[in-house]
Amino acid sequence: METGVHDLELLIRSRVPIILIETADETRALELFTRLAIAIGKPVMRWSVTSGLQRIDLDLQPQTHAKDPHQALGQIKATSTPGIYLLLDFHPYLEDPGHVRMIKEIALGYSESQHTLVFISHACELPEELRAFSARFDLALPDQKALEAWIREEARSWSEIHPGRKVKTDDVTLDRLVRQLGGLTESDARRLIRNAIHDDGAITESDLPQLTRLKYDLLDQGGALSFELDTVRFAEVGGLARLKRWLSQRKVVFLSPDAALDPPKGILLVGVQGGGKSLAAKAVAGLWQLPLLRLDFGTLYNKFFGETERNLRNSLRTAEAMAPCVLWVDEIEKAIASGEYDSGTSKRVLGTLLTWLAERDQPVFLVATANRIDTLPPELIRKGRLDEIFFVDLPDSAARIQIFDIHLRKRGQHAQAFNLAELARHSDGFSGAEIEQAIVAALYLAREQGRPLDTGHLLSELQQTRPLSVVMAEQIEALRDWARHRTVMAN
Repeated sequence: METGVHDLELLIRSRVPIILIETADETRALELFTRLAIAIGKPVMRWSVTSGLQRIDLDLQPQTHAKDPHQALGQIKATSTPGIYLLLDFHPYLEDPGHVRMIKEIALGYSESQHTLVFISHACELPEELRAFSARFDLALPDQKALEAWIREEARSWSEIHPGRKVKTDDVTLDRLVRQLGGLTESDARRLIRNAIHDDGAITESDLPQLTRLKYDLLDQGGALSFELDTVRFAEVGGLARLKRWLSQRKVVFLSPDAALDPPKGILLVGVQGGGKSLAAKAVAGLWQLPLLRLDFGTLYNKFFGETERNLRNSLRTAEAMAPCVLWVDEIEKAIASGEYDSGTSKRVLGTLLTWLAERDQPVFLVATANRIDTLPPELIRKGRLDEIFFVDLPDSAARIQIFDIHLRKRGQHAQAFNLAELARHSDGFSGAEIEQAIVAALYLAREQGRPLDTGHLLSELQQTRPLSVVMAEQIEALRDWARHRTVMAN
């Protein structure tokens, strides 16, 4: 018996009156219950507002007179034969007190009727008075064998349309494709497989970035999660030698788990504003060649009670469906800092995040950045939740030379034509962002003078700039003192 059917059977046999299934794959949920009917020995009925009640384990005509939700619940309550009732998209009708009361009476009478009500919808939140009688069930994602079988079937279909030709690929690309398809429904997975095959009859490395983008579009619900396309190459980040080495050591284990080693979970990057934390977060995905998802807590928060936590759960569920991937949470301290008018939302968000960190079983690597670690709760930053805390300090002389080289080349300049050592000496205390802006300003100065950019233009702009390390010297020095014995230096 399939694992999903077995787990569902155990849940029904545990005598739970109400089961809640939140899924976009309604077809698969119905198939599970159709197969389950044989094992459980109960009739399975489905209800929708368009067709009424209909038995799905037998080929019977729908009872169209029961389209009205009140009539349907009344008929279920009056039926003496035990049954499983799948209520499709019933969530709008849960706002009616009469419906809620009738559902509660069906649940209270379970010992006599043994009716199981199953709410199946893309999103559904039960009223408080029904939660004590309910349990959630999550549909298991298609496993590797199923995905591989769908690829073979789509390849055969393509070959039938193109006689004498076979779909070309290699084992490495095929393995990456299977991982890319994880978290999708069968129809969506097959659509992406056909997309990869149809143009040239081959599954190649060049197909994968587009598939990642298409997959995110399928999963995206317009929420707080965004797909970052410009994951920079890690070579474009100056300095951060220790962080780069730490990530290089763990890349293989994250992508190919080793039973002898715990897979990496995530890191926290703390440091001076503009020091390169956000760039480093993007670059982790670039180094590991993984999709990067950014979680925006500003969009996540909702004034309605419980909605913020639901938004967070949906975002984390999408990240797991995109796995393997990197999840970037920028300025995490702003997301979980309690305020006077917070109503406990931040604590509930923290609880949801901590539960996910402890229980997730999909390869999602969390990269959180923070400017003020003193506002973060200890339960988030303790070892076991995250692997390491790195302090991203202002770049040293060698790192500043790299940063000048990177940004000059990015703007079409020949870096070897500049005195990078002198520029590094005169930019002591500058962050990477401030060095970049000095180069931008120097380019404007050179254009105004009608001359090519040279070291003199850059030195002039550096001398006129007061970096954050000067403007906020006391705060930055206090941050450095705090980090010196509590974190690992990223460089």
